[in-house]
Amino acid sequence: MPISQLIVLAIIQGLTEFLPISSSGHLALVDELTGWADQGVLIDVAIHVGSLFAVLIYFRKDVLELIVGTLALLRGHMTEAGRLALYLVVASVPIGIVGFSLASMGATELLRAAQVVAWANLIFAVLLYWSDRAGATDQTLGDMTWSRAIIVGVAQVAAVVPGASRSGVTMMAARFLGFDRKEAARFSMLLAIPTILGAGLVATMRLAQTSDVTLQSDAVVAAILSFLVAWAAIAVFMRLLESMSLTPFVIYRVVLGVVLLLWLYI
Repeated sequence: MPISQLIVLAIIQGLTEFLPISSSGHLALVDELTGWADQGVLIDVAIHVGSLFAVLIYFRKDVLELIVGTLALLRGHMTEAGRLALYLVVASVPIGIVGFSLASMGATELLRAAQVVAWANLIFAVLLYWSDRAGATDQTLGDMTWSRAIIVGVAQVAAVVPGASRSGVTMMAARFLGFDRKEAARFSMLLAIPTILGAGLVATMRLAQTSDVTLQSDAVVAAILSFLVAWAAIAVFMRLLESMSLTPFVIYRVVLGVVLLLWLYI
């Protein structure tokens, strides 16, 4: 794979994974718009793993607290961090079941079509805008409950559709539940850890089994580049949420969806 393609893929993943605009949707469009050969799901997952390390480092304090809380749980002591860790695990179960089932049936590739990306962007952009404008916005992660975690986890299942946006649908659900924008984004990004980790482990095993050394090296390079871009994107996004709504991202997704439909059908 040309280094230029790896760089473009890493930049797209790094910029879009934690913004509510769908990284998988943008990645699925690369071969459609450039003429490059489809990078495939394994490269997609590799650059997702790169962005995973970015969120681990950016939220290192939260991650450390989650680890300590989990160890306390194993000793039979429930802490606030331990409870949050359990919420993240519970919220990850639906996407794990659905994602594994689709991958086993080979259905994931069927969803990587421009038409799917276009309509998913339009539909979920409207829902994201609605959630950002509706209800109270004063809830924090301290107000998370089992039922709320499950609701966010079920919403995350929509992320199997390129264009829906994993961060977008989880933030949407959290906003509908009354969570502050930064807290909704924080839970969404922490929820990315078990979600991406699960997909990453499966892809790593598949890469280890292949004799294609080039594919393996491409995956490593793409992951490193994605990490660098994602870390910067997270920092900027969290700062922006202090003073702006999600409307700019909604507008971008609507424009993208309309442009894609015009390109496909006119």
